[in-house]
Parts: sequence; structure tokens; C-alpha cells
Amino acid sequence: MNLVSHEAWLRFAIFAGALLAVGLWETLAPLRKPTVPRSVRWFSNLALAAIDTGIVRLLIPLGVVGAALFAEERGWGLFRQVDWPAWLVIVLAVVALDFVIWLQHVIFHAVPLLWRLHQVHHADLDFDASTGVRFHPLEMLISLGVKVVAVSALGVPAVAVVIFEILLSTTAMFNHANVRLPGWLDALLRLLVVTPDMHRVHHSVETRETNSNFGFNLPWWDFLFGTYRAQPDAGHEAMTIGLTAFRDPRVCWLHWMLLLPLWRRLGVQAEMAGGDPRLEPAASDASEKRCVLDASSKRR
Repeated sequence: MNLVSHEAWLRFAIFAGALLAVGLWETLAPLRKPTVPRSVRWFSNLALAAIDTGIVRLLIPLGVVGAALFAEERGWGLFRQVDWPAWLVIVLAVVALDFVIWLQHVIFHAVPLLWRLHQVHHADLDFDASTGVRFHPLEMLISLGVKVVAVSALGVPAVAVVIFEILLSTTAMFNHANVRLPGWLDALLRLLVVTPDMHRVHHSVETRETNSNFGFNLPWWDFLFGTYRAQPDAGHEAMTIGLTAFRDPRVCWLHWMLLLPLWRRLGVQAEMAGGDPRLEPAASDASEKRCVLDASSKRR
């Protein structure tokens, strides 16, 4: 089967299979008890993923694969300038794209405006497979633009793009899983892939832990650049998931996820607005609680 021509259906089938498999695993052997009903979160998170997909397909129908084919026709990119075996180019291209996504993730934490978008992902009060698809549509569009530029500049083959996207969506289900791996297996897997325990640290409410373990597929970049943190201080079952500024369960509702970048925090005193959450406009000063890599970490 031609991976490129069947890219959309292939990605969806593998994504759906991974989501169902990990979801069943979490149901049978969950690590943590939920703080919000699972049905509420899964409905909202999957609905947000559907909105993301619809917007991306509508605005950029050819996607990253289309960009790869476009660049290939014109001979663009670094990999087009070398005479290396196809398999080696594919492997190196997948690794290079993984680094690009890791760096993008770091930047989304470091730049306040981008953090406003990315906090939708981190505001989830629980951590499971559905968290892996919880991203604001604007973040998805920016990420798509980054990948289009990277693929064009590097000359990534279209088949490498398909492989990378499949790996990215599949590992997103795995490394957000609410499951416990045996310690020896987790330690072994961490040499090659980001595990649930490794990525769960990144979703801690503690800023010093949130600013670690940025990897999605490969853990190597965190090892290399000093952003690796082995375990959360409070332990995986006792640690608090989410963000200090967003503790109201209604942050897991779909419409608030879409509006979240516009607000600084979602209050818990709902009676002040006739049953609606009390919202405060986003602040631009230094008192705003945000998760950045410089001053915020030092203040903790």
C-alpha cells in the first residue's frame, strides 16, 4: 500500500486503534483516580480534537504531506542535496522532525502569548490518553505551519512525514496514558521513547516540573539539553495535575477550553455570575501565572 496516497485514512485508523487500546488499558488498570468524570473529559477532549482536525483540513487541506511533495517537485531542502540511501534519509528526517517539535514545545512554554494557547493542554485536571489530543485550534495551526516550514527547509520525504505523524499521534496516546509500567520496563523504554511516567511529570502543577520533559516521541533532547526530570517530587499518584490558575472542573468543558487563552483564571465562585464561572480577563503584567522557562522557574 502507498503510504502517502492513503495517508489520511491510515493515520486515522492507527490513531483510533491506539486510542481504543490505551483507553481500554486505562479502564482495566488505571494508575490515578479521576478528579473529573471521565465521560465529561473524553467528550470534550475528543470534540476539541475533531474541531482541530476540521479547521486544519479546511484551511490547509494538503497539510504537511502536501508541503513535502511540493518541496520534492522543486528540489528544495537539505536532504535533497545529499546522495544518501533512502532509508537513512527517512530515519534522519524523522529524528530531525522530532527535534523540531521538541523545540517548538519549549518555545510554547517560554513565550507568554504562545503559552496562553498551550495552557489549554496543561489545564486538564486529569492525565490520560484523551489529554494527548487536547490542544487549542490556534496552537494546532501554528504547529502545522512550523512543520510545513521544517519539512520544506529540510527536504523531508513525504513518506518520512507520514511515518513521523503516525508516530507522533500514537505516542501521544501512549505517553499520556493513565497506567503504571513496571519500574524496570519504564527505565528501559525511557532510553528510546517518552513513557507515561516521564511525561506525567511535565503535567505537574509544580512549575519546576512542568518546565521539564518536553519530549513527545524521543527522550534524547531532554537528556541532551538538561530538561530531563526523572520523577515528580510528590510521586505519581499523589502529584497534582494541571495548572494552579485553573482548578475549577469546568475548565474541562469544551467551550471553556476554546476560550481559555482569553482568560487569566477560571474562578470557583460560580454564584457571582448566576451559576456561571467567574472569569477574569487575561493580565499582561508579571503577576500572571504562566509557565515560562526563565523567571517563573526561579521564583518558585
